[in-house]
Parts: sequence; C-alpha cells; structure tokens
Amino acid sequence: MVQRVSPRQQRLLREFGAHIRRWRKVNGMTAVELSRRAFVTRETLRHIESGTGAPRLDSLIAVLAALGIADTIVGAADPYKSEAARARIDAIIGEGGSL
Repeated sequence: MVQRVSPRQQRLLREFGAHIRRWRKVNGMTAVELSRRAFVTRETLRHIESGTGAPRLDSLIAVLAALGIADTIVGAADPYKSEAARARIDAIIGEGGSL
C-alpha cells in the first residue's frame, strides 16, 4: 500500500489542527458553533482539528475565515514575503524569467 502522508506531514497536520482548535477556544466558540459559522459539518471540523482525513480546501478556508485568521494564513504562503524566496525571485527576474 502506498503511504500518501509522510510522518512529517502527519505531525504538521496534527500541529495545524491543534492550532485551529486553540484559535477556536481563544474565540470562545464551541466546535458546533464554529462548524455552523463556517458552514461545514462537525465531522469536517473534527478532521481539521485532529489533522486527519482530507477536508476540502474551501472548507478549511471557511473555518479559517470564521476564526478571523484566513487572511493571515493565506498571506503567510506568499513567497514575496519570504527572504529566502525573495532572493530566488530576484534571481529569476534578473535572468529574464517571470513568475
């Protein structure tokens, strides 16, 4: 059987899920309330918070939006905000490439 998720990915999924659970608690929401606000099932939220399953990207973004952190999380993925990526971007553009 092919393993789709490495041990490192499993750890990251669990950590990310724990962060989502903490954000929910910081916002004073129950799991039922957050799932209702995000328009996802309680089971989907359970999968996100436990780092299991394969929730759809739009469901994850809906949960992040309901927590008020979607813009921050999406912004964190911007390569232009990374010093390491910025150096590579400058090299690519300097060689006439584009992104």
